[in-house]
Amino acid sequence: MEVTLLGTGAPAGLPRPDCLCAACACAVGTDARAATAALVDGTLLLDLTPGAAFAAARAGRSLTGVRQVLLSHPHDGPAVEVPAGLPQPGRVPDGRELALLTGHRVRALAMDAGGTGYAVTGPDGQRLLYLPPGGAPAGLENGRTEAYDMALLDVVGRPDALARLRAVGAVGAATDVVAVHLDHDVPPGPELRRRLGAAGARAVPDGTTLTVGVYEEVPDVPLRTLVLGGARSGKSVEAERRLESFPDVLYVATGGTRGGDGEWAARVAVHRERRPGSWRTTETCDLVPLLAEDGPPLLVDCLSLWLTDAMDSVGAWDDTEWASGGEKALRERVRELTEAVRSARRTLVAVSNEVGSGIVPATASGRRYRDELGRLNTAFAGECEQVVLVVAGQAVVLR
Repeated sequence: MEVTLLGTGAPAGLPRPDCLCAACACAVGTDARAATAALVDGTLLLDLTPGAAFAAARAGRSLTGVRQVLLSHPHDGPAVEVPAGLPQPGRVPDGRELALLTGHRVRALAMDAGGTGYAVTGPDGQRLLYLPPGGAPAGLENGRTEAYDMALLDVVGRPDALARLRAVGAVGAATDVVAVHLDHDVPPGPELRRRLGAAGARAVPDGTTLTVGVYEEVPDVPLRTLVLGGARSGKSVEAERRLESFPDVLYVATGGTRGGDGEWAARVAVHRERRPGSWRTTETCDLVPLLAEDGPPLLVDCLSLWLTDAMDSVGAWDDTEWASGGEKALRERVRELTEAVRSARRTLVAVSNEVGSGIVPATASGRRYRDELGRLNTAFAGECEQVVLVVAGQAVVLR
């Protein structure tokens, strides 16, 4: 089964008309995208968009063989005037299946935010999932869904949709996940590819023809990632974004509750509110046992607070205790942690502060903490496949 993507952008296209944002200004050449529409085996058109016939011609395809046009967007009727020769667009009722004379079968999926999703099974048995912009399937049952060979969905706008599909097995390790309905939320080019790669997905230019079921070289999601950044740099948001398309993440908060500290409680509340509802949270600095276990991905936020706890436990703030064994004990704690990271089998994203570029602390204890955090970050980064530095909300890949 072949799928030609006549467009891969949001309903308004990319760049949006009359939009002056930086992402739209950069959306030129192959990064410019028409509204998403997919031509399946030249016979089934999913979504009718402006200029579909010209888009097909540019891709070396024709719409003359189209026998069925289905709409996914949450509105009634065609989005544009129907070109001569095309059948009138329609929509399959949720839960119903449409059988085409070509041997294709199309089942309509209910969405949680309007519109209709389509599961297409080709004559060869290959399975394609196509979802509307801003939508995720509703009523998915764990273990009841066979993995699709290809999934076309709004990965950037609804990463939780991808997480839901993974949770029930509808998207597996061999599923080719292609991002469509791309809007100006993310700058195009390298930044878009980086974010999609972290989610195990990819984007292709308009006019690309994909073969369902054929292996594509998609970057593997790193097993271990360290995200560094200064205060309010966006490092925690970057770390959370890397796992928001995966279900059952365990969020490890190393800062504790700090009873009675209202400002700290407000910070913690902000973090909790932006996490997906399916994530679980544990408050602990005992990371080694968690890293030794199999299980869902871990997000550790953050190593700098873990170090504070470790330095408290070895008496690092007292010069005498530090010299009489505290320093050696801390080195052992860091060694145990990095060895656990090296042998971990579960996906790990850890956050830490980058403090070595600022003003030299005025106190000996402050300088000691700065130095030890630099050593910890260096040792931890040495065990990670990917290291990212976040500056002013922009992620710079160091490794």
